[in-house]
Amino acid sequence: MSEDMFDSRWLVGNPSRPAQVATLWAGSAALLVLGLQPVLLGALLSEARVNFDQLALAATVEILAIGIGSILAAFVINSRYLRVKAAVLLLLTAVLNVLTAFAATPDAIILWRGIAGCAEGGLVAFSVELIARSRRPGLYGGYFVTMQTVAQSLLAALMALFVIGSHGSTGGFIVLAIVCAVSAIAAFWMPREFGTLPRPEDDGNSGLLRVKPIIALLSIFFFYMFIGSLWAFLEPLADASGISAQVAGLIVSVNLVTQVVGAAVATAFSARLSYMWVLTFCALLATAIGAILAIQPDAIVFWALALIAGFICLFVLPFQVQLTVAADATRKAALLVPAAQLMGSALGPAFASMFIVGSAVTPVSWFACGSAAVSAVLIFIFTHLQRKTSGGSMHVA
Repeated sequence: MSEDMFDSRWLVGNPSRPAQVATLWAGSAALLVLGLQPVLLGALLSEARVNFDQLALAATVEILAIGIGSILAAFVINSRYLRVKAAVLLLLTAVLNVLTAFAATPDAIILWRGIAGCAEGGLVAFSVELIARSRRPGLYGGYFVTMQTVAQSLLAALMALFVIGSHGSTGGFIVLAIVCAVSAIAAFWMPREFGTLPRPEDDGNSGLLRVKPIIALLSIFFFYMFIGSLWAFLEPLADASGISAQVAGLIVSVNLVTQVVGAAVATAFSARLSYMWVLTFCALLATAIGAILAIQPDAIVFWALALIAGFICLFVLPFQVQLTVAADATRKAALLVPAAQLMGSALGPAFASMFIVGSAVTPVSWFACGSAAVSAVLIFIFTHLQRKTSGGSMHVA
């Protein structure tokens, strides 16, 4: 492969393959906690270190903090001295995991997870900055989500089999701290700096604070409100369909596999499929999933719907990156994709719970259905606006 061909993959800079892997791993290491939350927080609950409300608060605070941290890092921290900054944030995350492991009170656990989320969000921003500088953001977004999902699955299995049973939540957070500390070494393979993104010509359609990027980000936010509300209440929804808690746990485990498959398929086909058609179809499919769950289907249908939802959960990510790049040529909107996803995932369960009356969880399904429907409507609106400004061509590799 010639140097010119390699350069053509990037809007600015020419990161080596080790630099690309190291940068994507920095964000993946930060997001390991999202895949491990059921294992780690479940251990905290079983050890009576937190009650259910405190567990939910700790999970929500960390997810929101990751979103906030990614926004602050993207727009406040400049893109120079990346290696040192990434190493410091990874070591800080490791320290906060150790502090969580030995925290004496629930309030301390919530505090350390909130601060850890801010550091983790900063690391995610580095990975997204790299993706934003690629001429094929969908492809590199696929690499990113595949890397983090495979790592989450492997580490979750390792902890469940060899760590949590014998060493409890303390051992789990120590293992996570070790992974983050070791990852700080890999940070020194990252680029020294990213370089400034080239400014597009001011055609009146670029810039973050415009209608199209706002609509694009809102469509992502509402889609992940669907995902967040569905998974937070998966066990009670399964119970309403006559599925035991043990089987519901199995559904969650198998769902991790479908998420990996979704991420891998998206990576393979992100350059061949129209992001608009994919996102429209997935939003409509999500709307149907929410509506069918509301009528309490039998176990076979419930299994199918849960696994399909798991597949599209990560399948859509590269195409959402393409959506934001099409919405804003400055690529600032693309930097906010993780924040939109995380905010939706965190706030979805909170809003859905407001509609629950007594022990009936059917309103959660309808809330998920409505969130996906709003996402679909926003994508339809974006399609109309994009056709007006781009003459009908909406494919971004």
